Amino acid sequence: MPWIVGWFLNLVYSGLLLTVSPLLVYRRIRHGKYRGGWREKLTGSVSRKFPDRRCIWFHAVSVGEVLQLQKVLDETQARFPDAELFVTTTTDTGYDVARTKYPQHTVSYFPLDFTWGVSRALKSIQPDLVVLVELELWPNFIFQCRRKQIPLALINGRIGEKSFRGYSRVKPLMRRVLSCFNVLATQNATFARRLQDLGGAADRLTVTGNIKFDRVESDRNNPRTTELRCAFGIKPDEQVLIAGSTQSPEEMYALDAWRMLRKDYPNLRLILVPRHKERFDEVAELVHQRGVPLVRRSESTSAADATSHGNPTPPVLLLDTLGELAACWGLADIAFVGGSLTNRGGQNMLEPAGYGAAILFGPNTWNFKEITEALLSRQAARVVRNPDELLQTLRDLLEHPDQARQMGLIARQFVSEQQGATVRTVDHIARLIPPQVPIAFLRAG
Repeated sequence: MPWIVGWFLNLVYSGLLLTVSPLLVYRRIRHGKYRGGWREKLTGSVSRKFPDRRCIWFHAVSVGEVLQLQKVLDETQARFPDAELFVTTTTDTGYDVARTKYPQHTVSYFPLDFTWGVSRALKSIQPDLVVLVELELWPNFIFQCRRKQIPLALINGRIGEKSFRGYSRVKPLMRRVLSCFNVLATQNATFARRLQDLGGAADRLTVTGNIKFDRVESDRNNPRTTELRCAFGIKPDEQVLIAGSTQSPEEMYALDAWRMLRKDYPNLRLILVPRHKERFDEVAELVHQRGVPLVRRSESTSAADATSHGNPTPPVLLLDTLGELAACWGLADIAFVGGSLTNRGGQNMLEPAGYGAAILFGPNTWNFKEITEALLSRQAARVVRNPDELLQTLRDLLEHPDQARQMGLIARQFVSEQQGATVRTVDHIARLIPPQVPIAFLRAG
């Protein structure tokens, strides 16, 4: 019975929460994490701005998924201009980015998967449709949607090999969860097959492609990238290396490689973009320890000021703001995508690919396996396995700029060929809106 499953999960979640609570408290004090949204998370106390309107609830767990939603939200709003789009996220950073990127929509924290919290949230929001991004499968929330007869869609669905093995151990539960979905839209046929193996109904599965491709910018002269170029004082004859979405010690590897390469390539600039805002000061201190001038995006100091005191070394540039990395990749001639020389599993390399940068990443990219394999098979990216290989590969690309440009051209073409998933995805979302929504709100085609 669903209520037995629900309360069993409540006990499991309570035990896990008690177990990890000391770590959560430590990270809150030490790193400033997990500070916001506890009322919404624990009690489901969420509210809408426009309760008299139709409502479509989108849930994206963190920053990456939040940013992916941009084109989908725009397309959905265009088709349903009278609807309130309600966006939830789990992490503090994801919440901050959602509030910044989508001020026209309602943004809140997602309730933890306790029966009382999800029931209260759904009663308050009363969505006409719930849309989950990638693989946010919270059983109590999903069962409550089914009980309340709320249509449910999974979009941009993905399930890696490791996750598939884990979910296979609880296949009966997964079958019940997946049976609640009206649409399971996946990025590719492999992910669709895995969901079907776990119990997803074949007639509800569809391959729409990866919506990440549709929000990828390719114009290096777009206003946001141009503004960053001016703010950082990057000259037309300078080459730019960006180490983005990095974790420790990847910034150190990039910084040390840049210092070595500058002896032969004095026009090479370096931009560091740590993955987590809690590390901005730590990375700034790392640069200062190397005796190199620094310009932070969040401060008013200009690149000219940083070199005006007799230091011939140009400043390292630190992008310590949220939501600007996508535009910043447009400055890169060479892009190292972080989280790949650590155990993170890699980060999104589509944005530098769209701009035509020569892409490097480490061997640990299982979170983006399909994209990684596609880029490598086209010789549009290279793998560096350690700091020495990073230095050697950077030197090789600087010595052979034609090869670097060719890598970038192929990467940009790959992204262009994959676009179009957003329209296909919203087509499926539109069909789930209850019949009382006037057809006139649907855009032709």
